[in-house]
Amino acid sequence: MSNSPEGERLSVRVASVTELAQGIRGLRLVRDGGDMPSFTAGAHVDFFLPTPAGELRRSYSIASPPWDSGGYDFGVLRDAASSGGSAFVHDRISAGDLLDISPPKNFFPLADEAGHHLLLAGGIGITPMLCMARVLDRRGADFALHYAARSPRQMAYRTEIESLGTERASLYFDGGDPAKGMDLPALLNGPSPDTHVYVCGPVGMIDAARESAAAAGWPERQVHYEIFSAPRHEAADSAIEVVINSTGATLRVPADRSILDVLLDADVDTDFDCKVGICGLCAVEVLEGEAEHRDHILAEEEHAAGMFCTCVSRARTRRLVLDL
Repeated sequence: MSNSPEGERLSVRVASVTELAQGIRGLRLVRDGGDMPSFTAGAHVDFFLPTPAGELRRSYSIASPPWDSGGYDFGVLRDAASSGGSAFVHDRISAGDLLDISPPKNFFPLADEAGHHLLLAGGIGITPMLCMARVLDRRGADFALHYAARSPRQMAYRTEIESLGTERASLYFDGGDPAKGMDLPALLNGPSPDTHVYVCGPVGMIDAARESAAAAGWPERQVHYEIFSAPRHEAADSAIEVVINSTGATLRVPADRSILDVLLDADVDTDFDCKVGICGLCAVEVLEGEAEHRDHILAEEEHAAGMFCTCVSRARTRRLVLDL
């Protein structure tokens, strides 16, 4: 059976709406008559937003701690390039409204084996990191949080972060120039086998952190990151053909559509969930052709073994044969 993201839904109520920082709206969601489902640090839920243009599915990380069973807290940035999701949250959602959300999912968990946790957050990427920091603080675990925003007015949860103490939390205000913010090469210089790194924030920051970690020799398995936006279609993308190995059916994938969406339109039974390359549920083996990997979950050895995320990845050849 396909693992459809439109499966189980929870009906929740917006208990409160606050302004966390300039351009960042805070929501607290509760469940009338009962506790919210349990979750672990790093988890997110999908919001199903009934916009005038149709329902949108958007993922937001839970900022509140797991022991707060009475509700989930979220911080939502108004994105200037929004396709409708963040604008709807900012302009159309009020206290008392009912919303549908998914149960919590976690593709960005804390590594229990780590002796030290290095948390790197930029902008609204603080939401899962705040939850992680709260959990680690309660455990008495060894961690350090580095958090950058453009200005103090644009820094959500600043008071909560500062309460962790200066020995655990460092704040940066870069004025929009990453070079004036946290020094990623310095923070990631000298990998430790006991340390795990977590990164969440703008795509540029995540890319820079990954590049710095790779240059310093950090193993992939010790560097974790989360991103909710699918890669944009590139100008060089072209239409390809995908062959379903079990049936021989050939499907045409236009340059501006994902392989997964074309598979689903053709009623091909395939697992999926996130559609942005962070969960790995849609991964299948490429039997023929050369893949162009754009996912954020599979390791290099999995790519080398032929595994391929159909939701975001493309092909370097005009034809792929998939083990479906």
